[in-house]
Parts: sequence; structure tokens; C-alpha cells
Amino acid sequence: MTDSALPAAGEHDAVSQRDPMAVAYASLIEGVGENLARPGLVKTPARAAEAFRYLCSGYTRSLEDIVNGALFPSDNDEMVIVRDIEFYSLCEHHILPIIGKVDIGYLPAGRVLGLSKLARIVDMYARRLQIQEQLTRQIADAVQQVTGAQGVAVHMKASHMCMMMRGVEKQHSQTTTSVMLGAFREDAATRNEFLQLIRT
Repeated sequence: MTDSALPAAGEHDAVSQRDPMAVAYASLIEGVGENLARPGLVKTPARAAEAFRYLCSGYTRSLEDIVNGALFPSDNDEMVIVRDIEFYSLCEHHILPIIGKVDIGYLPAGRVLGLSKLARIVDMYARRLQIQEQLTRQIADAVQQVTGAQGVAVHMKASHMCMMMRGVEKQHSQTTTSVMLGAFREDAATRNEFLQLIRT
């Protein structure tokens, strides 16, 4: 392809000229020495801005939106666990992916939450700039707030691209965090039952 077939400078992506986030991505791409007029990059600033908005869409959601009335009366007071909820987040220090799974358990106190809402709560907080320790706490506090449960347990295991792609470059490292509230924190037998169930 000849130079004359490439978009003229300044015409590479009209959207980038109107969207401040796309303009910022264009600056980053040019900053590493790339040519924004190259065919493969013509629409990249706009695409990257759209992707970043999606990955950070948790800022536009609220617990009320997520739960949407999906709390149901129940006589069950035994442990409810949803395991292996996958999540994708962005490290707030380097804006690189955090990829992992989370297990959530709670002891109902007269009502239960629709199971899919637990996954949606995870997504709401994961789709923000995060550190894993904070993410684990936010999920636990949200489940406690919504359900009024006797106790909540959250266990999270994740890989951090900021450790794998840069810096120490440790490809098999994983980080585990947990938050125990109420009965899970106060009663060792309840806590151990949860930990045993998520490992089997």
C-alpha cells in the first residue's frame, strides 16, 4: 500500500477528534512511536476508548440497580455459596488486567438474594480501577448490606498482569484474599465449613 492510500494526517478517525478519551489514546499510541494513519490503527483510539469505558462501567452502576428487588423471603438459615465467579478488573496502579475467580458465601437471615445478583455485584466492583484487597472488601460489604445476612464470606484468587507482563514477570504467581463478616469471622466452625466447601 502506498502512502497516498493512507488516510491523511488529522483524518485518521473523526471520532477521536470529538472524544477526549480517544484523543488521549491517540496521544499514547503516538507516544510509543506508532503512526496513527497506519490502516490497522485508524480506528484504534475510538475502539480503545469504548473498551476502557466498558471495563470501567462499574462506576455507572449502583447496588439498587443491580439487586432490582431480587430479595426473596426464606426460612433457610443454612449457608448459601456461589463458587468460581470469574471476574476481570484493572489494576489501579498500572491499568493492567487482574483476572480471577471469587467464591461468595452467606448465612441468610430471613431472605435470600437471587443467585445471579451475586455475580452482578462482583462485576459492578470489578469493572472499576481496583486493588484486589479493596475489591474483596467491597463485595463482602455489598452482600452484607443487601441481604442483612448473619454473616458473609468472600474468597478471591487472581492473577495480576502487572506482575506477569512487567516488573518481576512471575508467570505463575497468584494472589489470594478473603474477607469474613459476622458469623464467618466470629465462629471458627462456620468459617472452616465455608473454606472446606469451596475447596472440594
